[in-house]
Amino acid sequence: MSLAVKSLPDDTAQLKALLIKERSSSEKREDNLKQQIHALLEVLRLEKHRLYGKSSEKSPDQAELFDEADSVVDDEQASVVPVTPARKSQRPVRKPLPAELPRVRRVIELSEEERQCACGCTLVEIGEDISEQVDIIPARVQVIQHVRKKYACKGCDDTIKMAPKAKVLLPKSIASANTMAYIITSKYADGLPLYRLSGILSRYGIELPRQTLSESVLKVAEQLIPLTGHLRQQLINSPLIFMDETRVQVLNEPGKTPQSQSYMWVQRGGPPGKAIVQFHYDPGRSTDTAKGLLKEFKGTLMSDGYKPYRAVAKDKGLTHLCCWAHSRRKFMEAQKAQPTGKTGKADMAVNFIGKLYGAEKQTKHSDAAQRHHARQQTSVPVLKQFHAWLLKSQQQVPPKTALGKAVNYTLAYWPELSRYTDNGAWPIDNNLAENAIRPFVIGRKNWLFSNSQRGAKASASLYSLIETAKANGKEPYHYLSWLFEKLPAVDRVNIEALMPWNMPDQG
Repeated sequence: MSLAVKSLPDDTAQLKALLIKERSSSEKREDNLKQQIHALLEVLRLEKHRLYGKSSEKSPDQAELFDEADSVVDDEQASVVPVTPARKSQRPVRKPLPAELPRVRRVIELSEEERQCACGCTLVEIGEDISEQVDIIPARVQVIQHVRKKYACKGCDDTIKMAPKAKVLLPKSIASANTMAYIITSKYADGLPLYRLSGILSRYGIELPRQTLSESVLKVAEQLIPLTGHLRQQLINSPLIFMDETRVQVLNEPGKTPQSQSYMWVQRGGPPGKAIVQFHYDPGRSTDTAKGLLKEFKGTLMSDGYKPYRAVAKDKGLTHLCCWAHSRRKFMEAQKAQPTGKTGKADMAVNFIGKLYGAEKQTKHSDAAQRHHARQQTSVPVLKQFHAWLLKSQQQVPPKTALGKAVNYTLAYWPELSRYTDNGAWPIDNNLAENAIRPFVIGRKNWLFSNSQRGAKASASLYSLIETAKANGKEPYHYLSWLFEKLPAVDRVNIEALMPWNMPDQG
């Protein structure tokens, strides 16, 4: 407020008090303006980074960050965080080609003349030098003829018998089990839209319009409902479930506009030796959906900080873990908001989290007991230091900034974030769920939306089987091809026999 001269008191003490009050108000207004300017500059830097910066979460010194982060900087006023010089990059070692692939030998010989030594003797073979190249042969299209033999009685001409129809996946379709395995793998594992697959097939003279392919995929998915139900029963008995969710657009959804968002949920778990990835489509993202997906589950839940997970865990008495990768992502966002070329608190937070991951890397191949012991020795002290640092930083950082949000988020979920050190079998992050949902996110960029709820549910079933196959070390096309050949003839009571972990290894 402005002070009018006429309104000023004549008393010196009153005038002094009024000036002190005005100065205090002015300082508050100035601090508020500084915070607003800081927030606007932060928004500008973040937007510039989104437009022109790298999208990867990797930082220039990430190698050092995850090996062993620098020691904690005790002086909170230090303006520069020490950065370890980057290590020289090493040439990658080429992995050998898979031994199960067939080999075609092309022998390169010396001529008779070249095998003659200058001394007059003939050279004898002492070995071979072999180099290998991958040789990809484009898809081979063939037609399977199901020939049903007919027999008649020559004596009476009244009896005619014919062999029964072959049991196939889609009896009225021209697409074989292998063809459907190819189409489904191409769409759901490789992200190819059906109209592109229709175009690829047309180059071989096969006319399968997109709509026909779509209907065939839906019919196959509906036959897989008993399998996904079996996966659900196995999953719910897991000691640990990872969960995540992402948006999906469904055009023809009752009670919703085509522009509205629905959600694809993913769960990763399974009993020992049976890794399970389960997708579930739902129009909403509510606590009720999460509660339904965790019905009868009594183990440990790993998730990000989405509130319904915490609510369900509390309601059901589950042990709840939260993802450190998610917290780290928020601090890396705060790093992007820092002025170019400067380091600060966000870098220090990333260093703390890097030390936690460094400890995990050291025990990657250890058993649960060894990992638990190592965490008590290494990770717990880091967590105590980090927690104290966060509490102090919370008093210094404006809460609405990217850094303030990262600090407050990490403190709000501290019990769930730090709990992983209580058990060597518990993970530090939710990466298994995020990795499982990534193929869906990549595919969504290509096919954009599902036309109906039926299509969204079919996608959930097919992603479930493909990602479960991958989690059990099975190549998706080979698994689906094997499954689709077996499915028509298998008694639905024996669904366990069709699970990926029961598929024989490819010879």
